[in-house]
Amino acid sequence: MLIYGRNVALEVLKKKENIKKVFLQQNFDDKRILSLLEKNKITPIYLEKKEIDDLIDGKHQGIILDIRDYQYKSLEDVSKDEDAVVVILDHIEDPHNLGAIIRTCEAAGIKDIIISKNRQVGVNATVMKTSAGALLNTNVIMVSNIANAINVLKKDGFWVVGTTLADDSLDYREVDYSGRIALVIGNEGKGISDIVSKACDYRVKIPMRGTINSLNASVASGIMIYEVIRNRK
Repeated sequence: MLIYGRNVALEVLKKKENIKKVFLQQNFDDKRILSLLEKNKITPIYLEKKEIDDLIDGKHQGIILDIRDYQYKSLEDVSKDEDAVVVILDHIEDPHNLGAIIRTCEAAGIKDIIISKNRQVGVNATVMKTSAGALLNTNVIMVSNIANAINVLKKDGFWVVGTTLADDSLDYREVDYSGRIALVIGNEGKGISDIVSKACDYRVKIPMRGTINSLNASVASGIMIYEVIRNRK
């Protein structure tokens, strides 16, 4: 997998893992990256601007890394800590949303993110860049069926909170988020599916006071994640 951008490159080089090749644009001068390359004994391949532009469609900032494809975790890897928080994404399709959600999770100290195998964007270069390298510090768990995964988590003592726009949903600030919590964020257009909604212990909504009736999935995730964290202080 080709990934690009200086922030992502820095995080990957710090991990020192799974790097196949490093491509640099001629006259690349980021001393932090050059120092890490030397420290890790990696010899970069220098390319002209047109050559490096042809490798990837994106703002590469003069550096591209060829790394091993992302290795997804399994449901058995989910933390069993008493205060564990898991974020479940019910068919998020936009890689920028996925990357932004991963970045927020990492910033909030949440390690485990569950995604679906089908009708869901997977980990790719755009997700890696949008996450600013946070992906390397989180566990993305891929499952075949979100509803089944929720049932497994419930057996392990997780309370499942799903975000919806339904009129009978609770205000998101009215729920007790202590203990093990699995937070479900729905698809950008359709929200969480009916079967997933029925599997939730609580359905909550973020009040909308303007004319727009919903928030971007990554924004909603940020609000919900930090409400869970705030609630535990």
